[in-house]
Amino acid sequence: MSRFLLLTDAPDFERRLRAAVNDAMPGTIHRIPAEAVNLTPRDLLTRSIGEPTDVVLFGPDVDRQAAFRLALELDLQHSDLSVVLAGTPAPEELVAAMRAGIRDIADPAADPAELRLLLERACLATESRRRQGGDGSSGDRSQGRVIAVMSPKGGVGKTTVATNLAVGLGRTAPMGVVIVDLDLQFGDVASALNVNPEHTITDAVFGAAAQDSMVLKAFLTVDETGVYALCGPKNPADADLITAEQVAVLINQLAAEFQYVVLDTAPGLGEHLLAVLEQATDAVWVIGMDVPSIRGLNSGLSVLKELQLIPQGRHVVLNFADRRTGLSVQDVETSIGIPVDTVVPHSRAVPLSTNKGVPLLTEPMREGAWRSLDKLARRFDPSMKTERKLHRREVVK
Repeated sequence: MSRFLLLTDAPDFERRLRAAVNDAMPGTIHRIPAEAVNLTPRDLLTRSIGEPTDVVLFGPDVDRQAAFRLALELDLQHSDLSVVLAGTPAPEELVAAMRAGIRDIADPAADPAELRLLLERACLATESRRRQGGDGSSGDRSQGRVIAVMSPKGGVGKTTVATNLAVGLGRTAPMGVVIVDLDLQFGDVASALNVNPEHTITDAVFGAAAQDSMVLKAFLTVDETGVYALCGPKNPADADLITAEQVAVLINQLAAEFQYVVLDTAPGLGEHLLAVLEQATDAVWVIGMDVPSIRGLNSGLSVLKELQLIPQGRHVVLNFADRRTGLSVQDVETSIGIPVDTVVPHSRAVPLSTNKGVPLLTEPMREGAWRSLDKLARRFDPSMKTERKLHRREVVK
């Protein structure tokens, strides 16, 4: 159970905050007057009766400079806590807030649903820092699983597989999954998740976000299922500004904060993909049931083998499977020399879900494509280790 300590005299903000917690989160809010911002950290935290404080929230009516001072003291003395500021600070105040250790900014007019997501994010950050022993050293951090979803050529449903994989993993690790659109010119993650991101990867690899993981989290977009997303640039020309080194730093930051990092990469073997594979724990190759796609995978695997960039976790997804193509799963496996782990049958439900911007795994249906995508997500469930090692040949119906 989480304990939220709220400093405010604004009844409307308190009401919406309580609505965000009630019946939706395991936790309680303890409100104290806004003038408590002038207390010392020790005196402040003694006001929270009962369980230890997890999140300190400064209401919109709290004096801004006093809040920055107290936040800095809390960051130095209680670095495990998450401090959140409600307000619309000016650009220069955002830098001051970051330096003071304020972890997130809340819109004072946000509705309870938005506030709930912010509180969940703050609680996860507190829990993560406490697991690290409170010292925040990178050596003590447990890195999340980095899953690169790749394809030798476009048009094989790679983004559909990546977004459904992220949604499926979100059931195993609620609020612990982030998907990154690394198709930097023509990525479709935002469309596939039906989100309109305020920030993109261009913002994330420059400025304060590249130096502070908590600032980076503020640049992420959360979809309706609780999956975090870092979407591709709005302008394709911005792809030339993002280097492979910046992508590598970004992945390392996210892997330190999330249990699963799903990377929707661009087709082919570009420099960004090579940087990804140096950190990836798993590679998911998506191919279609056609000869050019299979040949492309063969060529790609040969190059990556020479470069020694094939991750330990290897997963092959055969998408758009249809027996009428003249190929069988056995033909595909014989050609690529490795097993096909997941076969996603050709289905009308998939393009329908894509056009709606609703990943198939969020739908109530349980048809063939749904079951296959669900099976792919379960391959990454820690409790399924024994089953993951088994390979059973799929049959296309």
